[in-house]
Parts: sequence; C-alpha cells; structure tokens
Amino acid sequence: MKNLILSAVIFFSISGCSLSIDGHDYKGEKPSFDLERFFVGQVTAWGIVQNRSGEVVQRFIVDIDGSMEGSTLVLDERFEYIVGDGPKTRVWRLTPQVNGTFIGTAGDINGEATGTAFGNAFNFVYEMDLTVDGTTYTVNFDDWFFAMDENTLMNRSYIKKFGIVVAEVTIFMQRQN
Repeated sequence: MKNLILSAVIFFSISGCSLSIDGHDYKGEKPSFDLERFFVGQVTAWGIVQNRSGEVVQRFIVDIDGSMEGSTLVLDERFEYIVGDGPKTRVWRLTPQVNGTFIGTAGDINGEATGTAFGNAFNFVYEMDLTVDGTTYTVNFDDWFFAMDENTLMNRSYIKKFGIVVAEVTIFMQRQN
C-alpha cells in the first residue's frame, strides 16, 4: 500500500510540473495574430526568465528588426541583459509552409523550429542547447505568443527537459512603428 501511495504522489508531482496548452482553444480569439505583419519593422521586447523555484534569473531587453527576404521573415534580435547573461544576438529565418505552419531556423537552435497559428495565438516549438552555470543542457522550448492588439504581444515560453518545465520566460513585445 505504501508503494502505491508513493507512486501516486510521484506521478501527480511530476504531472504537475508539465504543461500542455491546446492551441485550438484560441482559434476563434481576436485579434487574429499575423506573424509577418507584427514583426516586419521595429519591435522592442522586455522579458524575464524564472527558474523552477520562481526566482528571476534573467531580465533583458530585446530590439528586433524584422524584414522580408522573399517569403522568408527575418528577425534580427539584439539582447541587453539587466540581470543574468545569455546570447547577445540571434537571427531567426521563418518560412511559411503550404499547410499554414512556419519553419524557423537560427544559429543557436538545434534543427528546425515549427510554428503554428491559432487565432490570436502562435505556438513555436524548438530544441536548443542552453548553458546554465557552465553546463550545457539540451532543452525544448514551447513558446506561446498571444496578440493583445495589433501592436502588442505577450509571450510565454516553457523550457522543458524530459517533458518537465524547468524554467519559464515571460516577454512583453511592442511594435515601434
């Protein structure tokens, strides 16, 4: 009986550390989010990263220059850290697919990222090697963007290892033009 109770406690503890958002819940939500329309031009973002304990381990500002190269959206990101450290730059290349999704690449992303729009939400999933205190971990990002209005986005990223959320990123983004 003790083993059964212990197993149940472990199961519910682990399942409480995972997160699953169903994008279809946002299909009818307004305003609709248009990735290309929002990001072409200048965007400024302010964000924090919280570890599993909820402690803020990074605060940062990102200046994003968005442009189109043919049908590919190019996002040139420049990071400034107030607390913590991380990449100084990243360039995303996001290409629309015939099925309505986007495929994204960046120099520090493993393989390809996949993006899917759902009404006012956009989900971006990818794998990255993330260095924390001198140790590099391969983690998965479950990145959710939510349109607040035509010039404002909220972003929540869930950083997962073995399906368990180990850190969360919250970013507020605003178009500058």
